[in-house]
Amino acid sequence: MSTTDEKLPRKLGLFPATNIVVANMVGAGIFTTSGLILAGLNNPVLMLGLWAIGGVIAICGALSYGELGAVIPGAGGEYLFLSKLYNPLFGFLSGWVSFMVGFSAPIAASALGFSEYFCRAVPGLSVMMDKTGIIHPVLTQKLIAICIILIFTFIHYRGIKQGARIQNVLTILKITLIVILLVAGFTSGKGDMSNFSKGGNLAPGLAGWKTMGLSLMWIMFAYSGWNASTYLGAEIKNPSKILPRSLLYGTGIVILLYLGLNVLYVYSIDPNKMKGVISVGGLAMGNLFGRSADIISSMLIAFALFSSLSAFIIIGPRVYYSMAKDGLFFKSVAKIHEKYQVPSNSILLQCVIAVVLVLSGTFEQVLTYMGFALGIFPILTVFSVIKLRKENPGGVRLPGYPVTQIIYITTGLLILVLAYLERPMESSIATLTVIAGIPAYYIFKKVNGPSKV
Repeated sequence: MSTTDEKLPRKLGLFPATNIVVANMVGAGIFTTSGLILAGLNNPVLMLGLWAIGGVIAICGALSYGELGAVIPGAGGEYLFLSKLYNPLFGFLSGWVSFMVGFSAPIAASALGFSEYFCRAVPGLSVMMDKTGIIHPVLTQKLIAICIILIFTFIHYRGIKQGARIQNVLTILKITLIVILLVAGFTSGKGDMSNFSKGGNLAPGLAGWKTMGLSLMWIMFAYSGWNASTYLGAEIKNPSKILPRSLLYGTGIVILLYLGLNVLYVYSIDPNKMKGVISVGGLAMGNLFGRSADIISSMLIAFALFSSLSAFIIIGPRVYYSMAKDGLFFKSVAKIHEKYQVPSNSILLQCVIAVVLVLSGTFEQVLTYMGFALGIFPILTVFSVIKLRKENPGGVRLPGYPVTQIIYITTGLLILVLAYLERPMESSIATLTVIAGIPAYYIFKKVNGPSKV
């Protein structure tokens, strides 16, 4: 593997590394998908059960990636692991998906989630713009999302240390907000636990299984980020100890928060009124405390989404940077800014892709396309733990092997199959995105010369 990772200084300890995992996970998914999921499942108990299953899968993945990151602590995550343990082609394809989907799309989704909640809190803005005939409400939301992407790209362009400080503050504020929502919601006494017995039934037979597969894929999008600190392995102090701990601590915290929030949603909202609602957090607070609470909580959740968007903007460019340093991407993407010591061109390129995604497709379409594409390479990466143990008998060993790997791989494959059957168009586009990376790999290899991997 290229030794150029040493140009990225090791400045991150356990606290910021764990914060990045939490911030990367807690984002648009938990605040936007539950209403969409319930619309298909009809059953709130089943929905909560799938969120719990998603947490188990995420922990299994975190244990596997913890081993990999401790032994191979460089920048790039899956790209690094697959390139070293399998073949540069597999690493490139995972990086290609990260570039096209893995980070740019969640940045777009988080920004769109922000604008959805912001416009719920300040509906007069989009109405005013529409009445003046200047901008349609949908375009207003998209423009707000683009502005947020540009602001945070500028922040992280100016250095990892400053960006990490802002990230720490945003994450602490977001977790504090969630705890306040949970405490206030459950102590209000205005909800109804009988809501868990309301709703309809899941469609019978294969139709029901397909719906569960798609729902679980959306849930795994919400949990995505359990591997976040592996992308910053080259910038983490004492990675053999800190990196695995950051994954496990961060994932454990998020599982508890997610289950608590979903119980609160159902407690606060009649399932039949929750179906299809994207800004479900605002609706929950509005039902418990009135319209003013809806406005305030929607605004707070909107700003809480800054944390996950910020984390994606930090992590993604490190993957493209690693690919470029190995001769498998545009050479200019490997440039390190002389003053700010960040992969500056990589950060800017990611910004452009995220803006393009904001301007195209609906939130649900972006979610499905992204979820399917992101589900492919973690399966292969988790499988590589078997090879890692054979080649590094003295490496870090985390508990659960091989059960955790079997659980992750089996459920991951099942989710992809069922999701493809339920949403073949978006899933096919995601598959074609991966396939398009194969000729791109050989083009970069020919233009830039032999890979340094």
